[in-house]
Amino acid sequence: MKKVLMVCLGNICRSPLAEGILQSKINSNQILVDSAGTAAYHVGNLPDERSINVAKKYGIDITNQKARKFTVKDFDTFDIIYAMDTSNFTNIISLARNKKDEQKVKMILNESHPTENLSVPDPYYGGNQGFENVFKMLDEACEIIAKRIQK
Repeated sequence: MKKVLMVCLGNICRSPLAEGILQSKINSNQILVDSAGTAAYHVGNLPDERSINVAKKYGIDITNQKARKFTVKDFDTFDIIYAMDTSNFTNIISLARNKKDEQKVKMILNESHPTENLSVPDPYYGGNQGFENVFKMLDEACEIIAKRIQK
């Protein structure tokens, strides 16, 4: 089974959306998708209500998710670790124990915009349109990820 982890800062906005979107596109018997945050601000909390609402708008339920913090053990559990932005990428890499760990970490938008190292903007302090924009970015990247992983 292939295991994919989505990581943002607090694990309540971007990474829960990425988790839900990718789950909606894959066979859950073959691929496990989870999410985490590099900070422990919201551990145990549901995703942000705006993330829940934009996901629901597209037929995806993310209300079963609970925020958790990224740990070194995640390198052992997951095959691919997607960072939502350069800050998250740097934080994840700083915990890597070796090159094998480092090679698992990728910028998610490099899937849809290869080698550009674009960040998914954090919509937390913005309005609903920010969550809509983030959903569309992640949906495009997750479509590519799903097709590649399921081959």
